[in-house]
Amino acid sequence: MQRYLGSVSVSLQPVFVLENSFVRELDGLYVPWQAAPAPAPRLLALNEELAEDLGRDAAALASPEGIDVLVGNVVPDGATPVAQAYAGHQFGGYSPVLGDGRALLLGEVVDRHGRRRDLHLKGSGRTPFARGGDGKAAVGPMLREYLIGEAMHALGIPTTRALAVVATGEPVRREAVLPGAVLVRVAASHIRVGTFQFAAARDPEFVRRLADYAIARHHPHALEAENPYFAFYEAVVDAQASLVARWMLVGFVHGVMNTDNMTISGETIDYGPCAFMEAYDPATVFSSIDHGGRYAYGNQPGIAQWNLARLGETLLPLLDPEPDAAVEAATRVLDSFVERYEAHWLDGMRAKVGVADARDDDRALIGDLLEMLRSHSVDFTSFFRSLSSCVLADLEPARSLLAEPEALDAWGGRWRARLASEGADLPAVAAAMDRVNPAYIPRNQKVEEALAAATAGDMEPFETLLDVIRHPFDERSGLEEFAAPAPSSFAGSYCTFCGT
Repeated sequence: MQRYLGSVSVSLQPVFVLENSFVRELDGLYVPWQAAPAPAPRLLALNEELAEDLGRDAAALASPEGIDVLVGNVVPDGATPVAQAYAGHQFGGYSPVLGDGRALLLGEVVDRHGRRRDLHLKGSGRTPFARGGDGKAAVGPMLREYLIGEAMHALGIPTTRALAVVATGEPVRREAVLPGAVLVRVAASHIRVGTFQFAAARDPEFVRRLADYAIARHHPHALEAENPYFAFYEAVVDAQASLVARWMLVGFVHGVMNTDNMTISGETIDYGPCAFMEAYDPATVFSSIDHGGRYAYGNQPGIAQWNLARLGETLLPLLDPEPDAAVEAATRVLDSFVERYEAHWLDGMRAKVGVADARDDDRALIGDLLEMLRSHSVDFTSFFRSLSSCVLADLEPARSLLAEPEALDAWGGRWRARLASEGADLPAVAAAMDRVNPAYIPRNQKVEEALAAATAGDMEPFETLLDVIRHPFDERSGLEEFAAPAPSSFAGSYCTFCGT
């Protein structure tokens, strides 16, 4: 690893030795580039657990030399920094060239479990894909991505994660002048549906090369199939059906489900205008630019299927040389999304309400409950957490969350009869429910408080919130404010932004 000071090259002990299989194998999907220098880098947050998982020493990463790597001032051994190219449908409109406008793929590291992981910088300066932006990022949005990624990980939802956030010592100009920062993101990869769209617009053989790489890296079992590309498409469809079902089970609203924000690996990526729904309402939207509600909470499964249709279009030449047969094969896989999603979602909802057996009327039981929550604007997270107490006593903990408590009684009677019919050990049922229904999510008002304080230089609220959301199922005394929904004056006007 080399640091360049004027004309003097100074050797450093390697903090990372990276591999670069993406760069070696997929020429044409990136532009080699360098991060803009950060004049006064300062570590704001370091994910020590993730560092250990990557086989890296946290103390070395927190050293001045390590911070220079994390902010992009120093290129690690083996790294070939590149801005990745991709296309994408953004709010339904196709853009043939998007790409990393303010990000760089440094390279890959193989973690302690033998998994290949991308090391990626966000906010590292303009690239050829910047489209008029300055390529920089502010402290608040980068800490938001760190925080929400850790919450999703703790909730058991596949996600990219932040290894670190480093203040650059340089201001960025938005509506106000804000302190700048770089996020270091770790991902199974950054291959997106939009990556395939970019390749397909250029050469079918380019798609084959990309698909071969993605299969080997993410879905190697597909190689055993008669048609590996068909099996690959099935694997991606199922991964996304499972992922979006998990979002829905905890009330997560992604906010910007463009095709360039859907990964082939099945990880959640890009925590810009995202938030967790409080009062249950399928029409919930938080993004400042989603005026039509395209990416509302209740629309997420349908949008995921729409995005996967765009992936299927790129794979058609690989599925069958006969165009009609290729379309038929892709359509068959795409149509299976609904059944796959429903199965993942229903399994999760059964666990949330404590029932074990799959029965024909489960959809009606759960659907009636959700309609009641919607019509009475009941807090989604608090209600499901309260149900474990209702298993052991009466319905009062859940009834107290409704302005008209008697509205729950009829459904509650059906639910308790269902539990009784299964003859389950009720204390074990209640404990199992508490393992899937979080007591704590990143409550929107607490997120905003933490980010505002961090932007002003006080990291303590951020660190406290981070500790809370890393243990979402463990109810702890003294943390009641972190389990409470926002006051209506806040919740009714809450809006998130893309964080550029």
